[in-house]
Amino acid sequence: MELFEKVAYLKGLAEGLALDTETKEGKLIAAIIDVLDEMCEKVGEIEEDLYDMEEGLDAVSDDLSEVEEVLYEALEDEEEDDEDEDDDTEWFETTCPVCEEEILFDEDELEAGEIICPNCGEKLEFDLSDLAAESEDEED
Repeated sequence: MELFEKVAYLKGLAEGLALDTETKEGKLIAAIIDVLDEMCEKVGEIEEDLYDMEEGLDAVSDDLSEVEEVLYEALEDEEEDDEDEDDDTEWFETTCPVCEEEILFDEDELEAGEIICPNCGEKLEFDLSDLAAESEDEED
């Protein structure tokens, strides 16, 4: 039996017993039944609202799943592209004379002739003229 059916049953019992609402006990029982009836209506409204929220939440969850799927596919594609780019990059390593931490940098940074140490902020400069002279000697 549902809650509203139980309250209706109690109302019927009170009416069937010809409850005298002029007595203290009768007034109390009638008031309790009225409060139960109001509570039953509110619970019904809350259940309807809850059902609507569950439906909305399911829709949002479905939408979120679609967004996650698209996002993860895009991230996977980006990672694959990054892996392809990483394979072509030649990395160089040096030790910072100030903080003595190892620093990795690519060919573009080497050709620029200077880098900033990511650990301590020291500016490191490279003289590539010796390398250029050596490569010319090797070609001859």
